[in-house]
Amino acid sequence: MVFLDFTKHIYICLYTNIPSAYRAEPHPHLAFSDHMCVWLTPTYTPLIRRSRPVQKQVKTWPAGSISALQDSFECTAWDMFREAATEGDSVDLEEYAASVTGYISKCIDDVTVSKTITTRPNQKPWMTAEVRVLLRTRDSAFRVGDKVALRKARADLSRAIRVAKRAHTQRIHSHFKDTGDARRMWQGIQAITNYRTMPSSCERDASLPDALNNFYARFEAQNNMARKTMPKPDEQVLCLTAVDVRNTLRRVNPRKAAGPDNIPRQSAQGVRRPADRCSHGHLQHLLVQRHCPNVPQVHTIVPVPKKSTVSCLNDYRPVALTPIIMKCFERLVMRNIKTQLPSSLDPLQFAYRPNRSTDDAITTTLHLSLTHLEKKDTYVRMLFIDFSSAFNTIIPQNLIRKLSSLGLNTPLCNWILDFLMGRPQSVLFGGSTSSSITLNTGAPQGSVLSPLLFTLLTHDCAAKHSSNSFIKFADDTTVLGLITKGDESAYREEVQRLTDWCTVNNLHLNVDKTKEMVVDFRRAQHTHSPLNIDGSSVEIVKSTKFLGVHLADNLTWTLNTSSTAKKAQQRLYFLRKLRKARLPPPILTLFYRGTIKSILSSCITAWFGTCTVSDRKTLQRIVRTAERIIGVSLPSITDIYTTRSIRKATSIVNDPTHPSHKLFSLLPSGRRYRSIRSSTTRFCNSSYPQAIRLLNCRD
Repeated sequence: MVFLDFTKHIYICLYTNIPSAYRAEPHPHLAFSDHMCVWLTPTYTPLIRRSRPVQKQVKTWPAGSISALQDSFECTAWDMFREAATEGDSVDLEEYAASVTGYISKCIDDVTVSKTITTRPNQKPWMTAEVRVLLRTRDSAFRVGDKVALRKARADLSRAIRVAKRAHTQRIHSHFKDTGDARRMWQGIQAITNYRTMPSSCERDASLPDALNNFYARFEAQNNMARKTMPKPDEQVLCLTAVDVRNTLRRVNPRKAAGPDNIPRQSAQGVRRPADRCSHGHLQHLLVQRHCPNVPQVHTIVPVPKKSTVSCLNDYRPVALTPIIMKCFERLVMRNIKTQLPSSLDPLQFAYRPNRSTDDAITTTLHLSLTHLEKKDTYVRMLFIDFSSAFNTIIPQNLIRKLSSLGLNTPLCNWILDFLMGRPQSVLFGGSTSSSITLNTGAPQGSVLSPLLFTLLTHDCAAKHSSNSFIKFADDTTVLGLITKGDESAYREEVQRLTDWCTVNNLHLNVDKTKEMVVDFRRAQHTHSPLNIDGSSVEIVKSTKFLGVHLADNLTWTLNTSSTAKKAQQRLYFLRKLRKARLPPPILTLFYRGTIKSILSSCITAWFGTCTVSDRKTLQRIVRTAERIIGVSLPSITDIYTTRSIRKATSIVNDPTHPSHKLFSLLPSGRRYRSIRSSTTRFCNSSYPQAIRLLNCRD
C-alpha cells in the first residue's frame, strides 16, 4: 500500500529489482484524511515458482578411492589385452585401445560413487542436509501446536544454521589458500558475489552443433592420397621408458574436465609401477606401428564464445577435448620432437620456446623500430597479419615435408601424418552432440602438439630483405618494414611474397581484420598509400592491439594505460567483496597478485619505460587503492617495472640464442655493460637501454 499526501507533496516511492513487478490500483481516501491510497498488486511470479529444481548426476571420489584404483590396476594382467588384440604377428590397435579404455572406465565406476544433486533456485549456499531436516522438524512442530517441541526445534535450527554458515565461510576461505589453483579462487569469488551465468538462447538450438561442425570443417581438402614413407633400416622408432610415462601421467591436473572417453583425470593418480607397463606398452605400440587409433584420437569440439555477444558462427572458438592418454602421449612425442629440432630455427618466432614470451616479441619490434627511427628521413610500417582459422588449414603433406627437412626421422613423421589425418570430430554444445565428421586437414585446436606443429610449418616464412622483419608469436605475424627516404619497394615485395607463401601453404589471410600502422615522426606531413592484398586495401589505423597491448602510431602508451587501468579497477570490485567477506589480508594480497597486479604488470618491461608521468600516476593510484582495501603495503608500479626489467635482462644475458643477446655486451672492464647510444628521449627510455642502465646501477 502506498500513501500519497498531496497537501505536502510527499510521495512514498517503491523500488524493486524486477521491472513492472507491481500493478498500481487507486483506492478512495481513508475517512476524512488527505491521503490517497494506491494498492500495489504483485504481477511477477516468484523465482521458486518460475524455475524448477535442477537435478544432475555427479561422480565423487570418496576417501580411499585412489588407493582402491591403484590396487585394482596392480592386480590386473595387462598383457591379456594385447594378447586378445593380437592376430598373427600384428596387433589390432583399435581393439587394443578400446578394450583398455573400457576396462579403465569399469574400474573407475567401481571405486567412485554417483550422486544425484538437486539445486533449487532460491537455495542458500550454506544450506546442508542437516539444516533441511531441522526445518522440516520445526514446521512439523508448528503445525501440531507443540510449543515445547517448537521452542526446541527453533533453538536446534538456529544452532545448525550458525554451524553451517561457519563451515561455508571456511570453505570459501579454502578457495584462496592454493596459489596455483585459479579455478578454485574464481569459484570462491562467484560464491561470495552470488554470480550466475545465464545460458544464451542459441544453446537450446538442437541444430547448432551440426552447423558448427560443418563450419569448422569448411577448410577440409581432399588429402586422402597421402602416403607414408618407408623408414630407412638405420632409423629407429622412438622408445618410451616406463619412468617417463609414469611421470607424465602423474603431472596430469586432476581438477580439469574429463575427455570424450569420460575417463576422469583422477585416474592418472592411480598409476603405480605395474600399471606403468600397460600405459608404456600401449603407447610404445602406437609408435612401433606408426599408427594413431581412432579410440584415443577422437576429438570433441567444445565451442567457446570469443565475446559476450555472439552474432555468427565465427564468434565461437573451437577447443578440442582429447582423452587423457592422448594428451600424455602428445607430451611425450613433443618432448622428442624438440630434441630433434636444429638450433637454426627462426629466432623471431617467440612462441613455445624457452625464455621467450610476448614481452620479447613486443620489445624486439619496438627496439627495431626505434633504432631505425633514429636515422634521418625514415619511418616504419607495421602490418599485423590475421589468419582465418590458422590451425584448421594445415595440409599434413606440406607439414611432413617441412618436418623431414628439419631432420625429424621418418617413423616420427609417419606417426604425425597419421595423427593429423582421419580424425573423427564432433561438436558438443548445449547438451547436444553433432554427428561425426572425419577430417584430413588441419590440427585440433586445444591439443598439445598443434601449436608446435604450426610454428614448425611457418619456420621457413622469414624476411628476405634486411630492412624487413617477420615478428611471429604462434599464428600472430607482424611484418615490420623499415623505410628509408620513402623507398617502399622492398617492403611491398615482402608483403607480396608473404601472400604467395600463404597461398602455397593453404593459409587464408583475413584482409578485413589485417591492419597496418605507420610510425612517422618526420616534420613534413606525408600521405602513405595503403597496401593491396588480393584486390583489397588494408586499413591504416592510428592504434591497434598487438599481443595484448595497445600500440599507437606515435608510440605513446596513454591508450594502453587507460585500458589497463580500467581492467584493474573492475577487479577492485571483487577485492572489496572479499574484504567485506572478512577474508584475512594474506588471502587478499594473494588475490591482488593474481588478478590485479598481473594486469598492471602485463608486458610492463616493453612499455612502462616510455610512459608519461600522468600514466604512471594513473596506475599507481590503483595500487594505493588496493593498499587501503587490503590494509598492507604493496610494491609500487615503478618497483615492479624495475624488478621485471632486471630479471628479463639477466635471462637474456644468460641465453646466447636470444635474438637480443648481442645488445648486452660487456665493457673491457668486465663489470658493466655497454650502453646503447641514442639521440632521442623516446629511444633512451625504451626497454633495452633502460634495462642496461638498471643492470649497471644495481649493487
